[in-house]
Amino acid sequence: MELIDKALEFETRKMRFPTTSDRIMAAREAKELILSLNEVYKENKDDNIMDIMKRLTLIKQRIERRLKGKPLTS
Repeated sequence: MELIDKALEFETRKMRFPTTSDRIMAAREAKELILSLNEVYKENKDDNIMDIMKRLTLIKQRIERRLKGKPLTS
């Protein structure tokens, strides 16, 4: 599926965002991917899709923590 390929590409992308706007765009992209994968997951209940969503959620939370100014060590 194209959506899963996009999610895996996002996950393996280098996570360096020099500007705040880059971080915001990355967090929005992660959220969009998670919500889209959730719709697919509702239909076929594939555990692989759930694992991808969990990993993307961790990446999104890390980006949002950085946006809020908290240290990454928690």
